Amino acid sequence: MPEIRVSHMAKTFGDVSVLHDIDFDVKDGEFFTLLGPSGCGKSTTLNCIAGLEDPTEGAIAIGDRALVDRSKRIYVPTEERNLGMVFQSYALWPHMTIKKNLAFPLNIRHADRADRDRRIHEALDKVGLAHLENRYPHQLSGGQQQRVALARALVYSPTVLLLDEPLSNLDAKLREQARAWLKRLQSDLGITTLYVTHDQDEALTLSDRIAVMFDGVMTQIGSPKEIYERPATAAVAAFVGSCNFMLGTVEQMLTDHVQVRLQATGTIVTVATDTDWLPGSPVTVAVRPERLSIVADEPGSRDLNVLETEVVTTAYVGSRYEYILRLGDVAVQVVSPDGSLTGAVRLVFGPDDAHVFPGESGPGTEALDLMKVTA
Repeated sequence: MPEIRVSHMAKTFGDVSVLHDIDFDVKDGEFFTLLGPSGCGKSTTLNCIAGLEDPTEGAIAIGDRALVDRSKRIYVPTEERNLGMVFQSYALWPHMTIKKNLAFPLNIRHADRADRDRRIHEALDKVGLAHLENRYPHQLSGGQQQRVALARALVYSPTVLLLDEPLSNLDAKLREQARAWLKRLQSDLGITTLYVTHDQDEALTLSDRIAVMFDGVMTQIGSPKEIYERPATAAVAAFVGSCNFMLGTVEQMLTDHVQVRLQATGTIVTVATDTDWLPGSPVTVAVRPERLSIVADEPGSRDLNVLETEVVTTAYVGSRYEYILRLGDVAVQVVSPDGSLTGAVRLVFGPDDAHVFPGESGPGTEALDLMKVTA
């Protein structure tokens, strides 16, 4: 299967610019996800590749075949791109049986009856629904309709599969099952897949690589582990998973570490960094809840950062307890297997457990303000 290559693509609607210099590639057989909040441009990016939108600038290619190149005036119509697409709504014809829904794209391509019937049976068999070919969409569950939509996208052997939030209409439990099934099917078929979602769990579970988008810009591209453990910005850290943000000021650099005085308490913490920071610079320290440990006594190691906090709320969520702790006038989220913690406790984290980002603006401080604890 060929790779997808998007080069310096931009898109405007009237005077509104919705995509800015979008540049990425999807490797052969890769499961690549566009992740971001509503309105960030991920679906517009997908629609430009599918041919449902026309980019204002840039180029799109599948393998060696150019689909769009604005500088060379190349534009391949949607129906000639041979791309499979599954929409959020599934878009199944309600008056047609499942078999006829799958036959529709094959009839457009003038497939003969024997070839059409074979392809339909194979596609439905791949999604485990060959025995339901004579039912109508309203006679199927949401999960089954989702699989029919996927089978219809696969029935004519597309070069690339495009998925626009196909699991968003499923309930939580069924969505978990669908994730595992979809990833297994994509891996078995080896088809290059571009997936759009705003659900971080879907992105982390399904993807080989993820592109995180904000306001029409790709902020970071990397593996799920890279995106989660080494976010490029505070915005990425805030959107992908839970994260605590603490405002502060740089005290001094120590080779590959920076010392930061926290605004909330005046405590100095040490964070590993590969950036040179100037003393006095405003920064935001970010720490994932699971990277924080709650201890009753002073830790033995001097390398650890220690914060004096107080338990505000405790919530039992099955496999763990989630705490909100008071740190000065702001709140910190922590997870722990111990549900007996109360009163004054110490938070501990190592220099490698945190990240430091420039400035005191953006999603980091917004999240901080929303979590402020009143006295």
